[in-house]
Amino acid sequence: MAERDTLDRWRQYDWQLIAAEPTEPHMNLALDEVLTLQVGQGLRPPTLRIWGWSRRCIVLGRFQSVRNEVDEANAAKHEVQLIRRISGGGAMFIEPEGAITWSIYAPEEMVKGMSFADSYAFFDGWAVDALRELGVDAWYEPLNDITSSGGKIGGAAQARRGGAVLHHTTMAYQMNIPLMLEVLRIGQEKLSDKGIKSAEKRVGPLRQQTELPRDVIIEKMVDFFRDRYGLESGVLGSEDIAEAEALVRDRFGTRDWVYFLP
Repeated sequence: MAERDTLDRWRQYDWQLIAAEPTEPHMNLALDEVLTLQVGQGLRPPTLRIWGWSRRCIVLGRFQSVRNEVDEANAAKHEVQLIRRISGGGAMFIEPEGAITWSIYAPEEMVKGMSFADSYAFFDGWAVDALRELGVDAWYEPLNDITSSGGKIGGAAQARRGGAVLHHTTMAYQMNIPLMLEVLRIGQEKLSDKGIKSAEKRVGPLRQQTELPRDVIIEKMVDFFRDRYGLESGVLGSEDIAEAEALVRDRFGTRDWVYFLP
């Protein structure tokens, strides 16, 4: 897509920022659905939300099996909460200060005429450019990765609801690889020192690539978005919080949802 067309698609909207605050994992997922539907209904402008995490968790993709992905005994031992999002993709191990997660909520019209794959590149493009300004040799790698010459940085997932697109991306700031390999089954055969070293080579956390504090990276990325597309501060109202809490109670926090695929 031509650069001019990309800018025009972003700049036709007045963007709003919801800044990070420590949030329970289930609430983060519920807020994604609430805000996506609000944007689709025209009740909220297109929005960039920076997530805050209040505790360790494993985030499962919508159609992943718990037993295939998670060592539940180790997760319980280390007090790692298990949650399931509405988008597809793979499982992620999250520690509050180890991840940088953000969501974009945009009208579907914004990506009209794009393939699914093109929409991933479109929504992650600003983040890639922001990382380059921080000195990271980053690029988008289909279908849903942000990677670099120093290793993979993060991955994205999408869902579409009620006329809007939810695009969320988690990037590694720092990684507790030994613990990750304990709680995720993808690592069960890799618990040797050799396996840990191999995992370290595949991932390029931003702390080691920039030597910047996590909050500084987030601030600079938000500033980049604001300078390129415009961005005003927004808030979550009491009704938004109440709606998300109801979703946690009725769905996201229930065993039926988390164990949708046992």
